[in-house]
Amino acid sequence: MLKPVNVLMVEDSEDDADLLLLELRRQGFEPRAKRVDTEPALEAALGERRWDVVISDHNMPTFSGDDALRIWKEHAPEVPFIVVSGTRGEEHAVEIMRAGASDFIVKDRLHRLAPVIERELHEASARRRQRRTEQALEESKQQLRQAQKLEAVGRLAGGVAHDFNNLLAAILSYSDIVLRGLPVGDAHRADIQEIKQATARAAALTRQLLDFSRQQVIVPSIVDLNEVIRDSRQLLQGIVGTMITIHTSFDQKLWEISGDRARLEQVLMNLAANARDAMPTGGTLRIQTSNVRVSAGGVRQPQQPGYYVRLDVSDNGSGISEETLPKIFEPFFTTKEEGKGTGLGLATVYGIVEQSGGAIFVDSRPGEGTRFAIFFPRVAAQ
Repeated sequence: MLKPVNVLMVEDSEDDADLLLLELRRQGFEPRAKRVDTEPALEAALGERRWDVVISDHNMPTFSGDDALRIWKEHAPEVPFIVVSGTRGEEHAVEIMRAGASDFIVKDRLHRLAPVIERELHEASARRRQRRTEQALEESKQQLRQAQKLEAVGRLAGGVAHDFNNLLAAILSYSDIVLRGLPVGDAHRADIQEIKQATARAAALTRQLLDFSRQQVIVPSIVDLNEVIRDSRQLLQGIVGTMITIHTSFDQKLWEISGDRARLEQVLMNLAANARDAMPTGGTLRIQTSNVRVSAGGVRQPQQPGYYVRLDVSDNGSGISEETLPKIFEPFFTTKEEGKGTGLGLATVYGIVEQSGGAIFVDSRPGEGTRFAIFFPRVAAQ
């Protein structure tokens, strides 16, 4: 059975190109080939698809192999580049190899072509695997550094929140004492009520800090995430407004998870509010659930292999810049105007997800929207 291979041929002679293709078939390949013989055509071909190998003549009347090598280096240096030429001479071959070519084959020794292509395809595959491994390792390191950073911030925030709560409790207690001592109709009662209301708003902020630091008390139960989303649909629509359409897509056989239903609703509301702010002129908010199996060594997924329920919340809004992306889960970080946000919405989401035993990841680019992927561990049994 012939082995398919995508071949880009830099060759001015159609007969020579047909001869190479015939030799490749004779040696066990089924080439899917394209022939070019000008610089613009080569640039266009390298950009239109991924090739397995580039085979280039070296001596062409208007376009040399050196020019082809230069263009190849600029556009697709990861693709093997093999020079096939009628020119003999070891010095010539060494010079071309030093310039970056994968190999040099003389035209009267085309029996070497298939073994060279086999070798280059194998090495190119190994390089791709190595790059994927290095990329996964780097992403894992970044995730670890980010987790450690947020863990340290969370401990600090949790300590501050506890101390602040003690102060707020004292303010509320003394406010009640003062109110009980004031007669009905006293002008100062309204001032004391304002103090109590401001204290209640401050207490709500401390609860969000405790959520982020994972020190808030939660009441876990067996939860159907689809049901939580359905029951929250009307509330979410009220948050995003009439200019934003909500699309939902559910896995009808979704596994159950363990979580605090009220906290899960808060996650949905905070993400919806974040999407609303990213789409001031309207757009689409998509909420999707699915069952996933996480294996070891993957990227953008929990470090612990296992079975998870995945929640995707995405919008087609303004997106997040590369510089801002690593900071979005930090408490009090916000890109909104002063007075229009506390910077605790996504920090709260992060804390709730972590305290639920899950993990959260975000993908975003300016102008291309944002997607939050949240993984909750499956509950194997009731």
